[in-house]
Amino acid sequence: MIQVQNLSYEFPTKELYKNISFTLEEGQHCAFIGSNGTGKTTLVDMIIDPEKYLYDGKIIKSDECRIGYVNQFSKSEKEQEKTVFEYLSERFIENQEETARVCDEMATAEDLDSVFERYQKLLDLFQAMDGDNYESNIKKQLHLIGMEDHENIEISKLSGGEYKLLQVVKEMLLQPNLLVMDEPDVFLDFENINNLCRLINNYQGTMLVITHNRYLLNHCFNKILHLENTDIQEFDGNYTEYNFALLQKKIELQELAAADQEEIERTEKMVEHMRKEATRKDIASLGRALNAKVTHLERLRARAIKLPFVDIRLPKITLPEIEDKPETEEVLSISGYEVAFNETLLENVDLELKAGEKIAIVGANGTGKTTLLRDIYKNESSSIRIGEDVEIGFLSQLHGEMLNEENTVYEEMEELGFERKADIQEYLKEYCFENETLTQKIGQLSGGEQNLLQLAKIALSNADLLLLDEPTSHLDTYSQIALEKALADYKGAVLMVAHDFYHIVNVADYVMFVEDKTLRKMRIRSFRKMIYDKHFNKDYLELEQKKKELETRIASCLRDKNTETAKELCEKLEEVIIKMEKCK
Repeated sequence: MIQVQNLSYEFPTKELYKNISFTLEEGQHCAFIGSNGTGKTTLVDMIIDPEKYLYDGKIIKSDECRIGYVNQFSKSEKEQEKTVFEYLSERFIENQEETARVCDEMATAEDLDSVFERYQKLLDLFQAMDGDNYESNIKKQLHLIGMEDHENIEISKLSGGEYKLLQVVKEMLLQPNLLVMDEPDVFLDFENINNLCRLINNYQGTMLVITHNRYLLNHCFNKILHLENTDIQEFDGNYTEYNFALLQKKIELQELAAADQEEIERTEKMVEHMRKEATRKDIASLGRALNAKVTHLERLRARAIKLPFVDIRLPKITLPEIEDKPETEEVLSISGYEVAFNETLLENVDLELKAGEKIAIVGANGTGKTTLLRDIYKNESSSIRIGEDVEIGFLSQLHGEMLNEENTVYEEMEELGFERKADIQEYLKEYCFENETLTQKIGQLSGGEQNLLQLAKIALSNADLLLLDEPTSHLDTYSQIALEKALADYKGAVLMVAHDFYHIVNVADYVMFVEDKTLRKMRIRSFRKMIYDKHFNKDYLELEQKKKELETRIASCLRDKNTETAKELCEKLEEVIIKMEKCK
């Protein structure tokens, strides 16, 4: 379906790919992963429209390849007054209307051949899209995602998550040979993540999906492409198998590297000893032997095993260092809050947040969670009271609210008081911003990079209350783990809107669950049980958590060059993975 051969491409200030090659075969469901800012979105755009780019190498697409695309950001159709059925059927209706116009042209056309060619192309496309059955196909897809009663509902009345799913359904209905999706899971609630999982697994065509969602990665794909440090790793198998194979390879290479290093050190000692002898004795044969041994040493160094593929760019996220406050001190109080647009979303909301507490607000898409968080930040409602001397840090899912997208990264940070570019470079290096990225406009950064930049700005404040709206959205898995650690170490209070199950249970003290248009307090244990009962397999999620703990311990052993313990943990990890596969 797709062949990429020795592809190299760079921005004026940044190299993205260096002689990368991979194939995508018919019927494969491929997950495309990598750290934030490595060029995943650019690469899929090059595959879709290579003529826009000047690059070295080849991008080869089969002649019959039709590509569908789901953007990571919502489109403007949501503002238009269309029903769900009208939205999903419009490409088929457009084809039929265009076919009718071409038929009318045939009656008067002088160049009948060209008109007939257009007519035939329209018929071929309609057939390729299974146009004769589009109405029943729409009903089947809506039933698959639990929206069979939504046919006549206007698009503008849908939640963001429901609309995102419809974007996926719309492209799938056109039955492209290759469906490319860029983070289709962003902001989806638990139910809609499950719906997206079903859509992906029921799709018969070839698929290339950029995602960082751990649940989707483990359940939906049979091929992995991993882009990192201008190189790409290609793996036939699922994400769990890929991670395990990568850990095994790292252990193997670390053992080989250790053996190489021992040989190098032994040879270095011999060279040093021979040099001392050569300075004391003027013997020609000794000089020749020394030169030969130095040459041997250089060869050993040149062929020594390098670090395993993917030196992961793991950010070191820090949050404001603040003094401890008494646990009884109230930093936020909400009483009788309500919000309504065309209809009431939330009412009778009461909430108290004490110093150091971490609360996750959880609920279906479109239930007013983001609006509540934004109203707390604005502090203009009489129902909301912020504690005295409390400073707020706010991370918005709408990046333009907190970042000037026309600024370069340098300009944005200079506004915070940095006097030298070198200081900005040093600070943002911890967040994996390379020097060449700092001259880019913020609007050109990836979604994950913009989230990291918001966090970097928050870290420079004295905020003792963090309001985080979907903080893990767009973040790669390594950044998600780094954020979880930073929040665990943070001494201030946190109120976050989140849909990532792992993030919630790893960070929050308890959950405020949206139910019957208000917030109900839930212990984490009760929240886990509810998620197990309604959405995900309990055994699988608990095994996934165990897997993550083992992977973290193995990575720590590798950093400490404790290979033997890493191998023992790897055996335990393999047992967990086998159990996970049985739970799917």
